[in-house]
Amino acid sequence: MQSSTYSIPCQEVVRCLEFSPFHWSCQLLAYATATRVSVVSCRFQEEDADIDGIDYTHIKDIQMDHGIACIAWSPKTSISVLDKQLCFAVGCDDKNVRVFTSDLKDTNDTQVLQGHTGFVNSVTFAPNDDDQLASTGDDLTCRVWSRDSDESLVFKLTAPGMAVCWHPDEPLKVMVGQKDGIIRFFSLSNQQPIMSLSCGVTPLLDCDWSKHNSLLVGAVAGSDWIVFDTSLSSMPLDKRQAHVEGARSFRWSQSHESLLATLGRPQRQVKVFNTRHQQLHVSASLPVAYGLTWHCTLPVLAVGGDEKVHLWLVEST
Repeated sequence: MQSSTYSIPCQEVVRCLEFSPFHWSCQLLAYATATRVSVVSCRFQEEDADIDGIDYTHIKDIQMDHGIACIAWSPKTSISVLDKQLCFAVGCDDKNVRVFTSDLKDTNDTQVLQGHTGFVNSVTFAPNDDDQLASTGDDLTCRVWSRDSDESLVFKLTAPGMAVCWHPDEPLKVMVGQKDGIIRFFSLSNQQPIMSLSCGVTPLLDCDWSKHNSLLVGAVAGSDWIVFDTSLSSMPLDKRQAHVEGARSFRWSQSHESLLATLGRPQRQVKVFNTRHQQLHVSASLPVAYGLTWHCTLPVLAVGGDEKVHLWLVEST
């Protein structure tokens, strides 16, 4: 499959994007351009037979004074209840993390978390605690923030941090992917490193922790995607060439345990691979592509493009 199944038009190039990973807000997609963060609510015909393809509603725009590298949703976000609330965090090019909260009426708050001395590459909320979030970046640190305190817990890295992940089944651990090909796990209870995985190739530019199996970790490094089973070894379980001129992004599917998506070069290649059937389900090239994010409950992959968000419905068993 080459062309995307659906698309959402935008006014500018989409720099990064994120579906909410939580079931109670899974319809929400946030995407960032050079000047704003936009939030849309998406419904698909796969979940509602009355919809022809995709139905999306614009929820909110937030104007930005800084470029955005990454977005993460808070678990307290919900628009399906009477007291609606949006809450998400962004990593900005002024080296700060900003947390936006809105009741979609009169109250709009911005909290600035200062501490990083280099660019912020990744941010994530604790899946079960909306007052905690973690970030990592080029300053060789991973920081765990408590929103009701100015202090942050700082883990020292040995290379720039490219991705940080928090697993709902492992709330007392954070996982950080370093650019030197090492993936490290840190304990929040004793504030010490626990274990590490080695990709054996550099640079590592992204990694992800499987929602379906907390033992499975995936990454892209060099031109390869790499999968680990942490119960077996600190060395890769599987490794495949994905993008001959370099792989940039990696995401496990949220709804299908065997699907993984990668983004890389030449051009801007999007690929979806099924690890169970050893099949490539999507291989597409786009003139512009930034970021990967999967819908929480559907096999729908979104990629940021030139004045649009591309969405693929991935048919797989």
